[in-house]
Amino acid sequence: MGRRLQGKNILITGAAQGIGLAIAKAFMREDAAVFLVDRDAALLAQAAKELQSSGGRLGYLPADITDAGTITTLVAQANEEIGQLNALVNNAGVNVFAEPLETTDEEWNRCFDINLKGAWNCCKAVLPGLIEQGGGVILNIASTHAFTIIPHTFPYPLAKHALLGMTKSLGLEYAARNIRVNALAPGYVSTQKVIDYWNGFPDPEAAKAETMKLHPGGRIATPEEIAMAAVFMISDECPFINATCLTIDGGLSVLQHPA
Repeated sequence: MGRRLQGKNILITGAAQGIGLAIAKAFMREDAAVFLVDRDAALLAQAAKELQSSGGRLGYLPADITDAGTITTLVAQANEEIGQLNALVNNAGVNVFAEPLETTDEEWNRCFDINLKGAWNCCKAVLPGLIEQGGGVILNIASTHAFTIIPHTFPYPLAKHALLGMTKSLGLEYAARNIRVNALAPGYVSTQKVIDYWNGFPDPEAAKAETMKLHPGGRIATPEEIAMAAVFMISDECPFINATCLTIDGGLSVLQHPA
C-alpha cells in the first residue's frame, strides 16, 4: 500500500462500478478513507463488500445525487463515518444520446439533473466544510464531450461543457480559500457504458472495431488508467493545478483525421 493519499477523506459518487469503483480501489491503495455513493443499492453494497476485504476506512450509502437534501444528510454521515471530508470526486453521470429535435423534455432533464445539477449538489454540500478546515480538493469527472462534439449525442455534450464551466468557475472562486477544483476528461473507456453504446448499433462488434481504429494507439482506456490520473489530481503532488482539465483519451481529441 502507498501513502500518496494519507489523510484524505474522500466522497466518491457513481462508485459502484466502472470508473468510480476503479477510483475507489486506487484511492484505498494509497491510504485514503473513502465514502461511496451510488443510486444502485445492490451494486453499491457488492462493491463495498469487495473493498472492505482489503481493509482501510470505508463508508457507503445509496443515494440519488439529484436530491440536494439527501446529499446534505449524506455528507454529514460521511463526516461521522470516515472523518471530515476534504475531497470530493463527482463521478456519477449518465449517457443521454439523441438527435436534437428528437430529444424529449424527460431526456433533457435527466441529462442535466444527473450530469450537472447532481455534481453541483455535491459541491454545494461539501464546500462549506472545505472552507472551514482551510482547504480541500474537488475533482469532476467530465468527458472529451466537454470540448468536442460527436453527432447524435445531444444533449450530453451540453451538460459536460457546463460541468467543465462549473469546474473553472468554482476553481477561481475558491482558490484563495486553498480549494482546488479540477476535472478529468476521459475519452472512450472500457466500461459498461461503452459496451451499451456499441450494443446500440446493428453490429456491435463492428462498432467496437471502428472505435478502436479511431484511436492513435489502436485501443481505448481502462478504468484503472483514469483512476491513476484521479490519484494524482486529488493528491498533494499537484498543489498549483487548479481550474483546469486533464484529458485522458490517448491523443484522440488532438487528431484532426487519420493518416
